[in-house]
Parts: sequence; C-alpha cells; structure tokens
Amino acid sequence: MSSKCKIICIIGLSIVLMGCDGVPEANSVNCSGRGMEKSLTAFTSEADRQAFIDKCNALNKED
Repeated sequence: MSSKCKIICIIGLSIVLMGCDGVPEANSVNCSGRGMEKSLTAFTSEADRQAFIDKCNALNKED
C-alpha cells in the first residue's frame, strides 16, 4: 500500500468511528448484568442514566 492509500484509509476509519461514541440504547443485552454495568458508564448526566434505568425496568417488565 502506498502512503496516500494508508492516509485515506485512516481518515475513512476515523470518520466511521466518530459515530460510535453515542449513548447505548436500552435493549435486552444492555439491560442485563455486565451489559448494564458497561452501559451506565457511558452516561455523563445522572438524569440520562436514570432514564436509561427506567427504560430497562420497563423492558424487563414486558418479558
């Protein structure tokens, strides 16, 4: 690979990964055990964290 191609690949990968830092969505994987522990660390606001927990509780009641 030429250095020009490497630079283009790095820029492309960086753009794709920029969208990966959002907060997690409440689903069966993120609302159980270890997944919930990891998900809660992504929130910076206590209100957002509590809203996520409430969604998980509602999701668990549906099951």
